[in-house]
Amino acid sequence: MQKASGWFIAGMLGTSTVTAQAATLEERMAAFEARTSAAERRAAAAEQQAQALARELQQLKLSTPALQPTASVTPHTVTPTVDERLAKLEASQQRVEKAGSGSHLTDGFSFKGYARSGLLINDGLGGGRGGPYTTPAGSVGGAVGRLGNEDDTYMRIDLSKELYAQNGTRSKFTVSIADGVESSNDWTAEESNLNVRQVFTELDHLAAFKGNPMFENATLWAGKRFDRDNFDIHWLDSDVVYLAGTGGGIYDVQMSKDWRSNYSLVGRNYEDFSEGGVNADVESYILTSNQFFDNGQWQWMFNAIGSKKNDFATRANEAGFTPADSGLHSMVANHQRNFFGREGFFKTALLYGQGLGAEVKNVGADGELIDEARALRLALYGETPIAAGWRIGPSLLAEQSKDRYVKGDDYRWMTLNVRLANEINSNFEMAYEISWQTMDLDPKGYMQRNAVDGNFWKFTVAPTFKPDLGDLLTRPELRLFASVMNWSSDLDRYSASDSFGKTDFNAGGVWQYGIQMETWF
Repeated sequence: MQKASGWFIAGMLGTSTVTAQAATLEERMAAFEARTSAAERRAAAAEQQAQALARELQQLKLSTPALQPTASVTPHTVTPTVDERLAKLEASQQRVEKAGSGSHLTDGFSFKGYARSGLLINDGLGGGRGGPYTTPAGSVGGAVGRLGNEDDTYMRIDLSKELYAQNGTRSKFTVSIADGVESSNDWTAEESNLNVRQVFTELDHLAAFKGNPMFENATLWAGKRFDRDNFDIHWLDSDVVYLAGTGGGIYDVQMSKDWRSNYSLVGRNYEDFSEGGVNADVESYILTSNQFFDNGQWQWMFNAIGSKKNDFATRANEAGFTPADSGLHSMVANHQRNFFGREGFFKTALLYGQGLGAEVKNVGADGELIDEARALRLALYGETPIAAGWRIGPSLLAEQSKDRYVKGDDYRWMTLNVRLANEINSNFEMAYEISWQTMDLDPKGYMQRNAVDGNFWKFTVAPTFKPDLGDLLTRPELRLFASVMNWSSDLDRYSASDSFGKTDFNAGGVWQYGIQMETWF
């Protein structure tokens, strides 16, 4: 814009006219600055915003010729400030245009994932057997240590795209694809379990919630997903609690300074049944309240589960009993940001469920449970350094449940697990895992299973390479391993369909070897 001096402006328009126009221009400048600043923050929409800014800037330039130089006002009254600010706005507009011209599909895009893949070989050079749920207690959630005990290839990728609206609201779309096979072949399409695990959209930073302290940091979501605040014991490959389904909810409602709340309603499906000669779906619904206190250190989760048709007259579970049509589930958890005052972390959770809530880990996922079912589970785990170059991750998982599928059945089990790592150099460590599980299971003939009472133990040594050390959860890891397992002979007769009791996998001691990678990012 051509520079104008104060004396020339006064000569043509008079001082009062200049002052009024300057005030109007100041207001327009302030509004324009605000729009430009907001546009720069919303980089995902930069190209469209740049075009709008260009039009506004052109209109602003066309509106200034009325301010022509005259001869009676000092040069410092208006013009230098206007010129400097307009030049600054032009520079800002050019930056936005430059950002817009370079925008492309990857803006706001993220790619996350988890994967493991390895080879498991038994001491007879045959295919190894294993998995964290390989024991009889695994049929009701009793996991054991996973290190040197996995024979599958599993992967999950999470793809997300974020966009910003002009009012500042952010939207995020996420899709998760997963697959798992036990074959060692390179082409496993026939055995594949490829699945879309999540497809949902979130909205946060909502303009409509601005200035409302309860909702301004809230996130709305809808679709198919697993809950954001699920958490697990990694070295057991067991979620402490796992809520998943299709529905919607709201996260992070700020009830007070140290209290935030999540609420959701999700649906699941159980097996079909015959209604009037037509197969009908059994729908289940989970209403969840998740409360966090003291900056997230304490958590109280409550779930109410309803499935109106699950106890339909023609429907029965595998034992011939009528399944429950409702249930309750609750969890109290403590999330320590240290390990009893030391570096690390420690988590504790106590879970209780009845009816359809008696599957306390996978909330609402078991439609076979009967009304009388009751379950109580305790989870403890953490990680901390214990000496120079040594880290330890202890865990305990225990449960007692009764009247699950048959009146009078009783399942009791407890797992103790310790993961250790010793740093050798900047990329190599020796990892060790000790796992012991005791169980007393009386299924009362459910699924042709027999009552058993006994113990299982496993010890693994795993030379491990990784990009950085200092944390048991740093990945990726490339491992060699050797594992020895043994268990009470009574456990071999639990079921004809599980791993225990096979001619090449029975009590007396089993050695297995392998190589595995595990990564997440």
